[in-house]
Amino acid sequence: MTKKEQTEFEKKVLEQFMSGKNLFGEGGAFAPMLKNVIEKALEAEMDGHLDEGERTKGNKRNGKGKKTLKSGFGTFDIDTPQDRQSSFEPELVKKRQTILADNLSEKIIGLYGLGMSYRDISSHIKEMYDTEISHTVLSQITDRIVPDVKAWQNRPLEPLYCIVWLDAMHYKVKVDGKIEHKALYNILGINKEGYKEVLGMYISESEGANFWLQVLTDLNNRGLQDILYPTVGEQHVGHISHRFPIAWCH
Repeated sequence: MTKKEQTEFEKKVLEQFMSGKNLFGEGGAFAPMLKNVIEKALEAEMDGHLDEGERTKGNKRNGKGKKTLKSGFGTFDIDTPQDRQSSFEPELVKKRQTILADNLSEKIIGLYGLGMSYRDISSHIKEMYDTEISHTVLSQITDRIVPDVKAWQNRPLEPLYCIVWLDAMHYKVKVDGKIEHKALYNILGINKEGYKEVLGMYISESEGANFWLQVLTDLNNRGLQDILYPTVGEQHVGHISHRFPIAWCH
């Protein structure tokens, strides 16, 4: 790549970074996560609805419908399961609901945080519901979601990202009857094609050296070798340059 080509490339990347394109909604980095969790949860709810009593009455699945959900973070489409007798009343996203609460979006994204055990994820899912759900349905939802979450957490990364930056999301969750404050750190990047991507998510109560060591080791183990422009606080540049010595840090 010539000096001129590199300059043009960097200009394009920086324009992408400064564009402010929503990370949620159509084309956003988080949209597939929201869509996947909601759809998996609704499928498990349908399984719970079609129990022996419903099947005895002749009720069964009847294809899928489409719904557009709006939130403070953007708009995206989901597939909704349907039953023949139209008696299914979903709880996570109700039949006529078209607006997704911001706190629900944040809790769904929080499921993808590295460090969440099966029990943590199950408790987190229970917190997503405004009403009580049966243990069976909760287990079905958890069993559907956990493999996707683990696959996403361990997916390989590209060797080079042009810009990498950190975005923190704070939310509350009930643990053993007590409200706890959690911080979910989203590591965001722009690849060589100029597309935004969520590289990883990490649950932490602090942003210290051990936290950064965990994050960078995970990114490195999944294939990341170089970062052109890591945009983090000056106190963290040493951590990045140590893990990625060929990156240009500022």
